[in-house]
Parts: sequence; C-alpha cells; structure tokens
Amino acid sequence: MIIGIGIDLIEVKRVEKACEKEHFLTRCFTEREIDLIREDKRKASDNFAVKEAISKAFGTGIHGFELNEMEVLRDELGCPYVILYGNAFKIAKERGITKIHVSITNTKIYSNAFVVAEGKES
Repeated sequence: MIIGIGIDLIEVKRVEKACEKEHFLTRCFTEREIDLIREDKRKASDNFAVKEAISKAFGTGIHGFELNEMEVLRDELGCPYVILYGNAFKIAKERGITKIHVSITNTKIYSNAFVVAEGKES
C-alpha cells in the first residue's frame, strides 16, 4: 500500500554553492554520501532532492529529524536507495513505512526526485 508520495525539484548550482561550506555538508549528508559527493558533486543536489521528497512522503516536511538521518546511496547498477536512521527511521516506522522507492532525474540546471513510501497504514 502507498503511504505517501513526494517530489522535489532543486537548482543544482544552489546546492553546489551550499556544499562549499563544510557545516552544510555534515548537517545534510552522511559520511558515505559525502564520499559520493567528493567523487561527483552532482550527487549533492540529487540526494538533497531525494531527502526533500522523502519529507513530503512522510507528510511532515523537514521536521522532527535531521537530513543526515536519511542516507541516499547507489547500488552496483547506479540505482538510488535510501537508508533511514534515528528520528527519520522512527517517523517512517510510526507511519507504517517499510520501503521507500526513489527515482532521480536531472538536467544541467535541475535535480528532480520522486519518492513513493510503501508499507502498511498504522
């Protein structure tokens, strides 16, 4: 069952500029995400869009958890997947969310993420 959906569109340059500050990186991303971003700075705006989309699928906006409690990684084929920690994990569990499906697309100017939160209603 679909518990929630979320979508986000963000300007790539805006996130890249924010990532010039170490504080922004550590507040928004996990260590593994920061490693990905250092390899490909485009991953910052892609991952940030995913986190915004997840917060919309939660129905909370960015409230009650920190952005670095959501980790967006890629599998061996490059497909994104999400791991939740701390309060983000707790919110998902309270809402009955057991799986988060994610899709990312981008252009030179924008990163776009679409999320479907699946599970059972609590």
